[in-house]
Amino acid sequence: MDEVSAGTPPRTDPGGRGDGKRGLRRLLRRMTAGNAELEAEELQKTTGDEGATPITDCAARQRHCVAGTLRTVTLRPRGGAPALEAELYDGTDVVNLVWLGRRKIAGIDPGRRLRAEGLVSVQDGRKVMFNPRYELRGGS
Repeated sequence: MDEVSAGTPPRTDPGGRGDGKRGLRRLLRRMTAGNAELEAEELQKTTGDEGATPITDCAARQRHCVAGTLRTVTLRPRGGAPALEAELYDGTDVVNLVWLGRRKIAGIDPGRRLRAEGLVSVQDGRKVMFNPRYELRGGS
């Protein structure tokens, strides 16, 4: 039987789950989760801190601000003109950022954190932003 001194308030936590157990659960989760899961969680947290919309919540034909990490950057000609295409991942989904008429943009490299704003469209089942405004974040 637990002894409670006169100055100690009774336990109000149902089931006895305190911060210690939550911390232990978090530690166990981090130990058993894969690197991809942990990276996704961290990206989701930083996206929320930047006031950006999660990519998974972005609707077509609406302007959104998104933030994440560039996974790939490629040069793909569109209609005979150069187009720089980058895949932005925020831990929930991916959006392709396409800058028409550009072969290279300083700072747009794989692994770079970026915040972009623009009109989201869907092409071939993928979310795309053409010529988005962007802001480079912390280094790669």
